[in-house]
Amino acid sequence: MMLSTRVATSSPRAIRSRFSGSLVLRSFSALLPNWATLDPSSLGTSPEPHAVHNIVNGKWSTSQTSLVIPNPMDKDAPPVCTIPDTQGNELGPFIESLKNVPKSGVHNPLKNVERYLQFGEISRKAGAALSDPITADFFAKSIQKTVPKSYAQAMGEVKVTADFLNNFGGDNVRFLARSFGVPGDHHGQFSHGHRWPYGGVAIVAPFNFPLEIPVLQLMGALFMGNKPVLKPAEKCALVMEQFLHLLHDCGMDTKDVDLLNCQGPVAEQLILDADVRLTQFTGSSRVAERLLEVTKGKVKIEDAGFDWKIIGPDGVDDLDYVAWQCDQDAYACSGQKCSAESILFAHVNWERAGLFDKMKENAATRSLDDLSIGPVLTQTTKIILDHTSRLLQIPGAKLLFGGKELANHNIPEVYGAVEPTAVFVPLKEMLKEEHFSACTTEIFGPFQVACTTEIFGPFQVVTTFNDEEICHVLDACERMSHHLTAAVVSNDVEFQTTILAHTVNGTTYAGRRARTTGAPQNHWFGPAGDARGAGIGTPEAIKMVWSCHREIILDTVVPGDWTQPKAT
Repeated sequence: MMLSTRVATSSPRAIRSRFSGSLVLRSFSALLPNWATLDPSSLGTSPEPHAVHNIVNGKWSTSQTSLVIPNPMDKDAPPVCTIPDTQGNELGPFIESLKNVPKSGVHNPLKNVERYLQFGEISRKAGAALSDPITADFFAKSIQKTVPKSYAQAMGEVKVTADFLNNFGGDNVRFLARSFGVPGDHHGQFSHGHRWPYGGVAIVAPFNFPLEIPVLQLMGALFMGNKPVLKPAEKCALVMEQFLHLLHDCGMDTKDVDLLNCQGPVAEQLILDADVRLTQFTGSSRVAERLLEVTKGKVKIEDAGFDWKIIGPDGVDDLDYVAWQCDQDAYACSGQKCSAESILFAHVNWERAGLFDKMKENAATRSLDDLSIGPVLTQTTKIILDHTSRLLQIPGAKLLFGGKELANHNIPEVYGAVEPTAVFVPLKEMLKEEHFSACTTEIFGPFQVACTTEIFGPFQVVTTFNDEEICHVLDACERMSHHLTAAVVSNDVEFQTTILAHTVNGTTYAGRRARTTGAPQNHWFGPAGDARGAGIGTPEAIKMVWSCHREIILDTVVPGDWTQPKAT
C-alpha cells in the first residue's frame, strides 16, 4: 500500500552545499542540539518539509525522486518530511560500499582492535548526549511527529536507548569480543574461540520504535566489527538520519554506516546484489519469510509476535493493577508494539471480579489529545473493523468495548483510526479449526481479540477458562506460530510452573505484575523456538546476532624425537 507520493528532489549541488561542513546552517531555535538539521516543531507544519537524505561511503546524498510522508495526525496539514525514493539503478554506490568490506569485517579480535575502544567511547558520548534533557526532548518530539504516541512513551524509548549506550561505554564493547581458550592434546597445541564479524551487513528496521530498535541493532553490528547499511521504515526515517548526525558528532567515522532510504523491493535488490552476509530484519512475518527465501536463510528475524497473557486462578486482590497493566499492554502506543497483548486468557475468577469492566473503563480514558490513542500506521480503519466483524460472527463472540472509528479526527484515510477494542471469543470456539486461523492472522493495529490474529494496533482477543480448561489454554499457546513475549499473571507457584514448563515465548514475565510489553536494555528481548530468531539489547543478543564463532587452533611445537609414521 502506497502511503506517499513521489516528487522531484533538489540537485546534488544544493545538497552538497547544505552538508558541506560538520554542521548545517540553521535558523531555527537554539534549544536544539548543535548537530541537528531539523526542528521537530516544524515537522508537519512547515510548507517546506524537511528533506531526509541518504549517506553512503561518508557522503550525504539524495535520489532523483522522493516520497512525501503525510502528517499522520492531520490529512490537511503539510507533510512531515520527504525521503529519497532510491531506485535500483541508483544502488551502485551502496553496492560498492558493502562489497569493499572484507569478510573478516572492519575490525575483529586480531585486526584494528583499537576500534573496540573507539566504539566504547562513541557509545559513552552518545549515551551522555541522549541523557541530556535537550537532546532527549529533541528525539522524543521527532518520534511523536512520525509515529504518534504519548510523550511518556516516546521519552521512554529515548531513555532505553540512552541506557543501552551508557551500558557499552568504556571497555564493554571489547568485552563483547571476549575469547576463550582450551588446552590441546599435546605440548604446543591450544585452541582459541573467537567472536568474528560477518563483514557487510544490513538492518531493515520497523516504524513503531524509530529510535530504539534501529539504534540497538545498529550499534551491536558496529561493536562486533561489521559495516552496516541501515534501511529505516519510510514513515520515520528522519529519526535515524538525525541519530547518525549525533554519532558523527560523537566521533564515529562517516563511512562506518550507510543509510539507504527506499522501498522494500529496492532494499531486497541491494541485499542480493551486494551479497550482504547477514540481514537483521524486524517487522512483519510476511516480509521476514520473503527475505529468508531470497537470501537462502541469511537473515536473523524479530518478526511478529502474537503475544499472550494468562491470568491465573489465585486471588483477585490486585484487580486495579492487573486491569491497568492489561490496558497498557494492549493499547499503549495504540497497540503498535510487537510485544503488545494480542490475546488475554483470564481465569473465570477475574471475570467475576469485574476485570473486563475495569479494562473498559481504562480504555475509555485514552484520547487523541494526549496521544494515548492515535493512528494505526499499517492498516486502514476499514480493514480493522472488517476483522472485528469477522470475529463477531463466531458463535458466542461479543464485543466487550471499542469496535468503532475514533470520533473527531482528521487522520489520513491510508491509516487506521479505531477505538481501543476487545472482542471476547469462547475458548472452545476459538480452538476449532475453522476459527483458529482467523484468530491468529497477523494484522498490524490497536486491537485485542479473542482469537489469535495479530492486529498491530489497539485490538486484543479476550477469553476465559476454568480449572479444568488449563489444558485447552496450553493447546492454544502450542498452536500459535510466533513466540515473542508472554505474561503469566499469577503468584501461584504450581500454576506458574505448569504454564512456563509447557510454553516457549522468548521473553516471558511471570508473577502478579507480569506484562507482555517492555523491551528494556537490561534483559533479553526476542523470540524463542525459532533458529532464525534475533534478540536485542544484551551482550548475549549482540554476540548471537552480529558475530559468529571462529576457532583458531595453535599447534606450534614439533617434538625433537618425532619420526615419520606410516601413511594412513
